[in-house]
Amino acid sequence: MDSAEYERKIAHRFAAFDQDGNGYIDRADFNAAAARLLTEFGTTARCDKGQALYTGAEAFWQGMAGIADVDGDQRVTREEFVGGAVKRLRDNPERFAEIARPFLRAVIAVADGGNDGRASVADVERALRVLGASAEIAGVAAQSLDTDRDGKVAESDVVAALAVYFTVIEPDA
Repeated sequence: MDSAEYERKIAHRFAAFDQDGNGYIDRADFNAAAARLLTEFGTTARCDKGQALYTGAEAFWQGMAGIADVDGDQRVTREEFVGGAVKRLRDNPERFAEIARPFLRAVIAVADGGNDGRASVADVERALRVLGASAEIAGVAAQSLDTDRDGKVAESDVVAALAVYFTVIEPDA
């Protein structure tokens, strides 16, 4: 992967977090994502799953800010994201998984219609679309997360895949 392609991929990953498109990632982006997911799945913010989603969103934001908010202004710019979050995490995808896990666990729980700890591929696709993925990408991604092809996606599959996606290896200069 050449440097321009790498920058394009990182910019796309940044855009996935910058939910309102204002050029930076902040707590409001995580809260907006949580609110849209709750609306999509008909879940209230006051129930256990809703509270877990907001708590997970806050934990994810705090983890990201702790790694990437270099100037401490409670906003992560694209430059901070690329320079801080991605470069610091590229050799340690487990760290990314650690900060993302509470949110991802809660997303799966909200999308889990059967309350068995796993969400259907169709519901994972819905969640991905709500979070900003195109219908085509959401469909392919949801299918790829169903590693055992049983029609369900487990938290561990989502966490591992997201860690790889967001900690893409930077090309050699």
